[in-house]
Parts: sequence; structure tokens; C-alpha cells
Amino acid sequence: MTVLAHIGGPLGCLGLALVLVARARALRMLGLGAWAVGALFLALFLAPSGHGAVLAAGAVAGVVAAVAGAVVLRRWPWAVVFLTLLLIPARIPVSVGSTDAMLLLPLYLVIAVAAAGLALELWRGDGRARELGPLAVPLAAFLAWTGITLSWTHDLTKGAIALLFFFLPFGLLALVLARLPWRPRLLPRLYLQLAGMGLALALVGIYQYAAHDVFWNPKVIVGNAYQPFYRVNSLFWDPSIYGRFLVVAVLASLVVAVRGPAGRARLVAAGILAVTWVGLLFSFSLSSFAALLVAGAVVGVVLLRPRAGVVAGAVALLAAVAVAGVPGPAPTAAAGAGASAATGSRVAGVAAPTPLADATSGRGKLVSEGIRIALDSPVGGVGIGGFVRAYADRTGLNGRDPKRAASHTTVVTVAAETGVIGLALLLWLTVAALGLPFRGARRSGVAAPASLVLGLTLLAISVHSLGYNALFEDPMTWAALGLAACVARAGGSAAPPAPEPAA
Repeated sequence: MTVLAHIGGPLGCLGLALVLVARARALRMLGLGAWAVGALFLALFLAPSGHGAVLAAGAVAGVVAAVAGAVVLRRWPWAVVFLTLLLIPARIPVSVGSTDAMLLLPLYLVIAVAAAGLALELWRGDGRARELGPLAVPLAAFLAWTGITLSWTHDLTKGAIALLFFFLPFGLLALVLARLPWRPRLLPRLYLQLAGMGLALALVGIYQYAAHDVFWNPKVIVGNAYQPFYRVNSLFWDPSIYGRFLVVAVLASLVVAVRGPAGRARLVAAGILAVTWVGLLFSFSLSSFAALLVAGAVVGVVLLRPRAGVVAGAVALLAAVAVAGVPGPAPTAAAGAGASAATGSRVAGVAAPTPLADATSGRGKLVSEGIRIALDSPVGGVGIGGFVRAYADRTGLNGRDPKRAASHTTVVTVAAETGVIGLALLLWLTVAALGLPFRGARRSGVAAPASLVLGLTLLAISVHSLGYNALFEDPMTWAALGLAACVARAGGSAAPPAPEPAA
């Protein structure tokens, strides 16, 4: 079965890259077929033995549902955006072989529907190509190279999981969102959904903090028993993912508060921002605070208006105060039991470090060893998904999946797993991804605020990924890439759309 993974990973990623960059419709259909076959091979490799009949029945049902849903999406194409946003928190624990993962199973059904819709459009003669614009080539190159590295990965199972559940589906999601027809009247509704979800999740987090009642994650529960502060995760599994989502919601409300229609809309956005920020505070996610600090400061720089600068500066200052105010872990001999769920631990008798020192000291060894792993395999790295196994082998950690070897920095992980080639492609993609929406934010018209929100989203997630390795595992990253291309195409058109009534 390992042959299926070695073939399926590169085949699927190369097929997706072809869909992104090819101009001929026949080549795009060929690439979409390779994407589907590659995903099937990876699924067969990862599928548990003894459940063939159940999996086959589920696959047939999924295909039928995807085809039926594709017909619906042809009438309401923007439904995929609203469903994607709605299902981002819906992470379900799944055991894949010996690996436990939090997978976005409901979202995968939406992506399957979108893939069927794309296939139907290509079959009927849709001649559009390179919908991602300047992002198409760097994203295709990065996907293709990442898939190829599965051929020599140190951990075939983890690499197959990364490709099947993150790179292949979310890469196609970015393309589908970039192809959406321009509907500026839906943008206020999308903001209302994002702000409403952020507000609801923040209120749940505030309740958890007040009642000391964390849901789902036993590691967070145990960690809170040994820390001088109480972390919450709301309806998410991980407090850091919860914090990152709230950062995006805060930034969207910030843009509306300083650039939205005057009057009640700005006041409502400011109120939502304040409550959402309180919910973010109780995540005690230093990576999230750093992301908000950087993105909040950029808002004032981009808008270059005194009022915007004051509001954005206030948000950035609050983020800085939050970073400085997070207490270090309590000096207790039992602190090790909660180390994996909180910011760190120290043995009794040792003074508690400052928050920033604590945030970096626990991960310094991971970063330094990750750099050494990258230097040992400078060209191709240890393969996608191979960081944990390579780190464990290098440092002598026991077990098939040692948690202490989990990487926390995306840049180091990419360098270690895909080598200098993958790192260069990532930097190329990052520059293109940040440049596209921020250029659009300078223009006038209804597309400018949307471009700014998407640019800030990508910036915040990029900063967050420097302290939490989940850049490509987050569908918000890929969705923002696709929507940024969609908005840029509309904002740069010669004939701008008619003004829409403000929400």
C-alpha cells in the first residue's frame, strides 16, 4: 500500500498545480482528474483495514452528495464561502492509523461539492484560466514541490495526512473561491457572519473563563490545573486556533470601524470588536496577540489617516499590553503534567520566567534542531510530514509520535521538510499573497475594504504561524488567498460595479 502513497501524493499535487496554471481546458480537466486519483490513492493508503465495505459505501454516498450539491452551487455559488466560514470551527477528532488528528470533516464535503461543480463547469466548456492571478504560479510551484517531497519523507503516514487533508482539498478550495462571480452586495453579509461568529465564540470563551469550564480538550483542562492563568478554547479544540480566529474577526471589525459607513455601523463594529477582544484575551495565546499587534499597526499605516491611526494604534497597544501581561507558569513540581497544553512548565525552586522568555525557551530547542535538520538535508529536506520523525531520531526521543517533537514554526518546518527549494517557494508565495490584497486596499470603491481585510487576515495568520505551525492546516489561509484573487480581479476591472447599498 505504500506504493499508492508514493504515487498518489505527487500525482495529486502535480494535478492540482496543472489546474492552477494551465490555460487549455483539456489540460485543466486532466489535472483535475489527477488530483482526484491522487487523493483516492492517499485515502486508500490511510484507510484502516477491515472497513472496506463501510468506506466504499461512504465514498459512493459522498460522490452522490457532491454531484447533487454541485447543481445547487451553480445557482448560489457564494454559498461555498459562507459554508466554509461557518464550518471552520467544526474540527472532529479522528484516528488515522497510529496518528490522532483534528479534521474538518464537514468542510471536506463542501469542498467535494465544489470540486464536482468545477468539473461540471470545465466539462461544459468554461474557458477561464489562472483565476488566482499572480498567485497561480507560486502556489502551483509550492504545491507541486511539496507533493514530490513525499517520495523521500521520513514519515509517510504524516506526509500522506498532510497532503490528503490539507494541501489537496484546501488548494482546490482557493481556486474555487477565486472563480466566484463578483457579488459586492454579499460582502457586508459575509462580514456580519464573521463578526457574529467571533462574537458568539468570544462569549463562550468568556463564560468558560468565568465558570472555569473548558470543553473538549483534556490537555487544556490538565494544563489549567498547573497554571496561574486559565486558558479557554471556546468551541475550538486548541486555544491558539481559537485565538487566531478571533484575531481575524477583530481585524474585520477594526476595518469597518475606521473605514465603514459613518454612523451606527461603525459604533456596532466597535462594540463587537471590544467584546471579541476580551474573548481573545482569555485564550492567552501569545502568537495571537503578536499577530494582532502587527496587523493592527499595519491598519494605520495603510489607511494613513489620523482617525484610523488612533484606533489601530489603540488595538495594537491593547495587544502589546496583553502580551506583556500574560503571567509565567507557576513554579511547581507537578507542572510537567500540563506542559503540553499551556505555555510551559518549570520544576520547583526555579523562578518563573517572563512570558516572552517562557514562550521562546520551550521552543528554542525545536527551532535550533529544526534548523540543523534543514542544514543536514538542504536541497529536498526530510519530506513533507517528516519533521517529527527526523527530530525524534536526532534527539533520541522514544515513541512512534513523540509530542515534544512537534514543530511550532512554519518557516522552520518548511525548510526542514522541503529544503531550500520549498523555503524559496514559500517566500515567493508569501510576497505575492501579501502584495495582491494590500495593493487593492489603496484603491477606491467597494472592493478596497474587502482587500484590506483579506490582506490583514493573511498577514495575521503568517505572523501567527511563526509561533504556531498551522499555516497550511488552516482553511482560512487558503480561503483568504482565493478571495483575495477574486476581489483583486473585480477591483482592477476597467468597469467597476455599480455601488451597493451599505449594510
